[in-house]
Amino acid sequence: MPPITKRVSRLSDGRELIYFDDADTTLPPSRPADTRPPAPRPALPELRQDPLTGEWVSIAAARQDRAFLPPADLDPLAPSTPGNLTEIPGDYDVAVFANKSPSFGPGLPEPGETACLGGIALGRSAPGYGRCEVICFGPQRTGSWADFSVSRARTVVEAWADRTAELSRLPGVRQVYVFENRGPEIGVTLHHPHGQVYAYPYVTPRTKSLLDSVASYGPNLMGDILAYEAKSERVLIEGEHFTVFVPFAARWPVEIHLLPHRPVPDLAATTDGERDEIALLYPRILRALDRLYDTPTPYIAAWHQAPVHAGRDEIRLMLQVTSPRRAADKLKFLAGSETGMGAFIGDIKPEAAAARLRDALDRAIRDERS
Repeated sequence: MPPITKRVSRLSDGRELIYFDDADTTLPPSRPADTRPPAPRPALPELRQDPLTGEWVSIAAARQDRAFLPPADLDPLAPSTPGNLTEIPGDYDVAVFANKSPSFGPGLPEPGETACLGGIALGRSAPGYGRCEVICFGPQRTGSWADFSVSRARTVVEAWADRTAELSRLPGVRQVYVFENRGPEIGVTLHHPHGQVYAYPYVTPRTKSLLDSVASYGPNLMGDILAYEAKSERVLIEGEHFTVFVPFAARWPVEIHLLPHRPVPDLAATTDGERDEIALLYPRILRALDRLYDTPTPYIAAWHQAPVHAGRDEIRLMLQVTSPRRAADKLKFLAGSETGMGAFIGDIKPEAAAARLRDALDRAIRDERS
């Protein structure tokens, strides 16, 4: 098949708009221009440090005015029409653009400018440099990965890898995070199938904790986790390049991890064969979630990646898919222990969750073949 094609353009306010055309696309090479009048970009967010934890909080006030569950005819991620001028001027397969109301950026540090974000002090602040992008998985206003062709899934994986590589090269960026939220229970504000990419100006708290664990255990921590989990009853899929499993100490009622068989630091470092397998396994995981109950299961899909400049030989790319849904009509809320102390209490034994997910996977695979 012909390759996936990347086409770069600009929106009327100067933001980058990137099209990724499926290998079997039916779209023409040319794309219409954004005819909206240019709008001013928001002010750069401010980072403020919490001295109790040393963590940084982005104060991004422009996000307060972002779109919230608009009606279908005003979908801002659909292709533009005369009555609804959107972020994407014409039809597309997969499209990526800089977020209109970003949590970080749109500014980047000047050449030679460095920000010291280590240590702890009172009243510390810093510019909220970075980049936030939206990845639209297709022009359809509703739907999910269950509706995607293998070709479309592969295009999305290519877009993830491309944006990870490109954003990692930006000045001041310390870590790139690819993720997808689905369902109003998660807090989704747009029903249109899409994901996001954040380029942080610091190493995130979760990754700092992982680096501390590596320092305590040794550099083979993630490889040893894979070997341990691969022998357990919690394995869901054993692929050529990846293993999918429910982790030993799962925090959430639904929690699924995917680890590569070789030490791959991020999506940009994956091979074509590995990307092909992600395009098969990731939709299969999400289709299984939707067979747990009679209605779609909300989830957060988080691609954990090594920082740009640290731990790249020790930290592997890892997908973590989690859902707070603990029964057909019940959600797990982060209440006193989880929110106040960060101490999780699991509602479902991981081995029992894995058994239910294996059954759902079997049904998803049978449906794929029928």
